Amino acid sequence: MNIVKATHRYELWLGQWTPLLKPDLRLKHRRMAEDPFSFLRATFYRWIQVWPEVCRDLCEAPQALAVGDLHVENFGTWRDIEGRLVWGVNDFDEAALLPYTLDLVRLATSAMLANQEGHLAIKTKHACAAILDGYRTSLTANGKPFVLEENNKWLRQIATSELRDPELFWQKMERLPAVRGGLPASTVDALEHLLPEHGLDYRVLRRVAGLGSLGHVRLVALADCHGGKVAREAKALAPSSVYWARNRKDPAEIMYQAIIRKAVRDPDPFVHVHGNWIVRRLSPHCSRIELNMLPKDRDELRLLSSMGWEIANIHLGSANARKVIERHLNTLKRDWLASAAKNMAEIVYKDWHTWRESLS
Repeated sequence: MNIVKATHRYELWLGQWTPLLKPDLRLKHRRMAEDPFSFLRATFYRWIQVWPEVCRDLCEAPQALAVGDLHVENFGTWRDIEGRLVWGVNDFDEAALLPYTLDLVRLATSAMLANQEGHLAIKTKHACAAILDGYRTSLTANGKPFVLEENNKWLRQIATSELRDPELFWQKMERLPAVRGGLPASTVDALEHLLPEHGLDYRVLRRVAGLGSLGHVRLVALADCHGGKVAREAKALAPSSVYWARNRKDPAEIMYQAIIRKAVRDPDPFVHVHGNWIVRRLSPHCSRIELNMLPKDRDELRLLSSMGWEIANIHLGSANARKVIERHLNTLKRDWLASAAKNMAEIVYKDWHTWRESLS
C-alpha cells in the first residue's frame, strides 16, 4: 500500500486505542508535507512498515528493547532526583523489542535529512562514523548517563542555550488555550499525580506539540507554587505502531516504563506512566531540544557521537545485549550504516512526494 492508504489504516487502528483529535491530525498531515525531515518524524508507522523490505539483512540483527521512533530531535534534558541536569532520549512512545540496528539507521537517516534541510552541516559518512563510534564506545564501557554537572560542559552549554530562557518558556505556557468542560476522573488523577503538593490550584490547558504523537490528547496542569510556576503534562499513550505494522494479534503492550527502567539512565523522577497516560514535568530545562535551539558553534560530530552513546545506554538495558550486539557489529560491512541510511532516505523522499501530491 502507498503512504496515503497506510496513514489512513494506521489512524483507524490507532483510534481504537486512544481518542484522536481531528484538528490536530489535520495539522499533522499538513506538517508532514512541509519537508522530508518533518515527514520522517511524523511517520514511524510507515518506517516500521517498509523497513523489513529495504533493510532485510539488518532485520536479522539481535533484538533489544529499542526507542523505535528515534531521530536527532528526540533528545532533551531533565532534572534527576538530586536536581542535576541530565541529557538523553526524550520520548519512548514507540518503544518495542526491535533489531538494535533500527535505532542506529533511523538516527543516521534523520541526520542525513536534517543536513539536507539545512539543520545540520555534516556529511552522511561522517555522521554515521560518529554515531557508530559513540555507540561502540558506550557498549565497551557498559554505558554511562550524560549528567551535565562537573562533566560534559560542552553538552551543558548546548542544553542551556538562550532559546530555553525561563521567561520565554512560561510565556509560551501561559498562552496555551484552556480546556473547557469537565475532565474524566482518570485524567484528573493523572495530572494531579505529580503535582508538588495536594490541593494546589491549577488550570488545565491544551497543548499541541511533537509530530509523531500529534493527534493524541495532551493536557497541561499549570499552577503557581511557592513563588514560581510549575507545569505537568499528561499525554495519552497507545501501543507502538510496531504492533500495527506486524498485524500482531497478541495483546499490545506499552513499553514506555520498561525501557526507561531498564536502560543505563539517570532517571527523571517526574516521568511516570499512569494508566494510559505518560505524565511528566515541563520546565525550561525539562523538555525536548529542537535543532533550531542549538548554538551555531556546536560540535556536530561530538553531538552525534553522544547520541550514538545514548542509544547504547538504552540497548544495554536488554539482557546480554553487549556481547551479542558487539559480535554482530563485527560481521557488518564498513559502510553498512551509511548505505542503509541512504536507502531509507530514498523511501522517505518517495513517500513524502506522494503525500504532498495527495494534499494538492
